[in-house]
Amino acid sequence: MTPSSSVVVSPWAAPADEGGRARSAVPATPRPPSSATAHRPERGRLELVLSERGGRTIARSQFHEGALRVLRPHYLDDSGQVCYVVVNPGGAYLGADLFVLDVEVGEGASLLLTTQSATKVYRTPGSFAEQRMTVRLGEGARLELMPDQLIAYREASYRQRTSVVLRPSSSLVMAEVVTPGWSPDGAAFRYEEVRLRNEIRVEPDGDGGTSELLALDNLLIRPPSGDVTGLGFMEGFSHVGSLVVVDARVDQALADELHLIATGFDALTGISLTRAVAGTSGLVLRALSNSTGELNLLLSACANLLRERWHGQAPLNLRKH
Repeated sequence: MTPSSSVVVSPWAAPADEGGRARSAVPATPRPPSSATAHRPERGRLELVLSERGGRTIARSQFHEGALRVLRPHYLDDSGQVCYVVVNPGGAYLGADLFVLDVEVGEGASLLLTTQSATKVYRTPGSFAEQRMTVRLGEGARLELMPDQLIAYREASYRQRTSVVLRPSSSLVMAEVVTPGWSPDGAAFRYEEVRLRNEIRVEPDGDGGTSELLALDNLLIRPPSGDVTGLGFMEGFSHVGSLVVVDARVDQALADELHLIATGFDALTGISLTRAVAGTSGLVLRALSNSTGELNLLLSACANLLRERWHGQAPLNLRKH
């Protein structure tokens, strides 16, 4: 692996240049994953394999056990895209909990995956809660991953690892909002750690063989190690939102357009572009705010632009509440 084979995006928003154009990220070599997460008992597992049939996406196989399941699939429009809602009946992640999701979207299939409610992480004394997600996208496959916000409460520690392998013709949109939960003293950063890691690889030949790293996006917020509220990190904000887009149509002009959209919201936003790999490329948008609602609106506005322009779909309205 060469140093140019990945993009590491800082945990704060990458600023635009003087002309308002989004800057590209600095290439770097990723560190190997920690062995501390290698072997843990699973509290919940969800597996989905989807395929396209007659212009609609359907489940070819589905499996769940423990504290993870999905609601009955539904279709929000006539595009054929299927929507699944992930449910955690326990309502929260606790210490040493491990949740595993495995999703495969076959050739030409389209999936919108969301959650029923916010992911809440409570106290995890002496350990951490963890979610591992593996995604495989086939030729011309599409995934929109639009979960509700992640809320980390006092003394919570949470790690999330998402690994994606896709084809050059695949399309991926992933959104995430991290917000601090309530604490007795009213302070925003009472959790121990939030660590989100997205690794995205491109498989040029689709034979399950060699894949090339497109992006490695690491977000680490660890309040006990120092002041995370200041300049150069959270910049005085308490909430962070991310949008990851991978598609052959991603370019500098799109990054600039999304950056312009973001200026209409009460948030500090920056965008980083990846290099091209096998004809596809990606971007990561990072936004800082003091409002979960504001970040959700910002990320939705960007995702809705892509839905309409690339797929002719109306703005997303999940109506979960």
